[in-house]
Amino acid sequence: MATAASRCLLPWKSLTASPPPPPSNPNPFRRLPLTIPITMSSVSKNVIKRDVVVVGAGIAGLATSLSLHRLGLESVVLEQAESLRTGGTSLTLFKNGWRVLDAIGVGNELRSQFLEIQGMAVKSVDGRELRSFKFKDEDKSQEVRAVERRILLETFSHQLPPGTIRFSSKLSKIEKSGDGETLLELVDGTRVLAKIVIGCDGIRSAVARWMGFAEPKYVGHCAIRGLGSFPDGQPYEPRVNYIYGSGLRAGYVPVSPTKVYWFVCYNSPSPGPKISDPSILKEQTKELVRGWPSELLNLIDVTPDDTIIRTPLVDRWLWPGIAPQASSGKVVLVGDAWHPMTPNLGQGACCALEDAVVLARKLAAAVRSGDPGAIDGALESYERERWPRVFPLTVRANVVGSLLQWENPVVCSVRNNVIIPKVVRLGPLLEHTNFDCEPLRPVESFIGS
Repeated sequence: MATAASRCLLPWKSLTASPPPPPSNPNPFRRLPLTIPITMSSVSKNVIKRDVVVVGAGIAGLATSLSLHRLGLESVVLEQAESLRTGGTSLTLFKNGWRVLDAIGVGNELRSQFLEIQGMAVKSVDGRELRSFKFKDEDKSQEVRAVERRILLETFSHQLPPGTIRFSSKLSKIEKSGDGETLLELVDGTRVLAKIVIGCDGIRSAVARWMGFAEPKYVGHCAIRGLGSFPDGQPYEPRVNYIYGSGLRAGYVPVSPTKVYWFVCYNSPSPGPKISDPSILKEQTKELVRGWPSELLNLIDVTPDDTIIRTPLVDRWLWPGIAPQASSGKVVLVGDAWHPMTPNLGQGACCALEDAVVLARKLAAAVRSGDPGAIDGALESYERERWPRVFPLTVRANVVGSLLQWENPVVCSVRNNVIIPKVVRLGPLLEHTNFDCEPLRPVESFIGS
């Protein structure tokens, strides 16, 4: 069976072939790609010209490219790695994420592989249950599943046309051409002239840095994550389990009949040195939660080394009037490249998916108008719509994480014995998962004859 890399990686020369002749009608599309008049007076002819270039083949990048594809717009995705970056564990998607996946057309394929999570329980370090909730009791439309990152990326990539993803394509330089397009130079010397660039290259985004964004800020705690494996079947109920200690918390949730995702989050004054040795991470994690509920320690023991990762948690607050705009010219940011947030609300991936479909719809409408100037308006409209959504969520996720990482034993006691059992209500905490998203359907007039 062909791998994602073999299906998507084609020689760069295939991008430089002469385009087909334009149709006789005034449609702004030749076949699928959008076309905006371009001159090359200030750029060498030895470049690859593309209409839409997506930088980064993570969740945001592939979701954006696939959303554009569903609406009839071609794109090419530049990924610096040699293949899909399928390492890591899983991510929890709430109903807003699933509505986007349904709109893109991959929701049911993914549902069939992952368990629906029925609710959540909060425990103390001695195993005492402090509170439990059922998601459907709070919101009958709620849908929660933990999804393996690898399978999500592979599902997206398999839906894209062959040749869409260009691996081993690390960005080294960005500059504007004299005609308003953007020239991307790769480490191997390849140069790509793009009419629209969509930066989806994650929290250390080179595109965001070029646009003037500051590096994301470390929030004071790190997370170690893993994916426990049970070949004969995992024994846990389909619910999220949280364990809250002092300056330390953990959680686990079944992903599939044979896999369970877990995390341990601990305070640290600095991110510390990068640790990639899984045996060291496993021992460090077990030491952190020694004496905690035995099921957590058992999960760590049955976790394959290649699924354990340690991540310093970071975010970026998009203060109005201070943070740069989400777009500059025809360069725009999506997902973590624009608004990295901590995982405390489970909304990082969900918001990236939302970004993808909102941006794709606005770009498609702008291209359909036939007015090249409409592209700039579409990118500005995207930011106006998305900023009131992502900025408050970023702040809220940060505050929730800070509260849950309390170290003072008296405060932790009040949290565990008063706030969680008697005050917290799940319904209001999940209001941010409301998001309307209609299916993406190509507009007939987009397709040339």
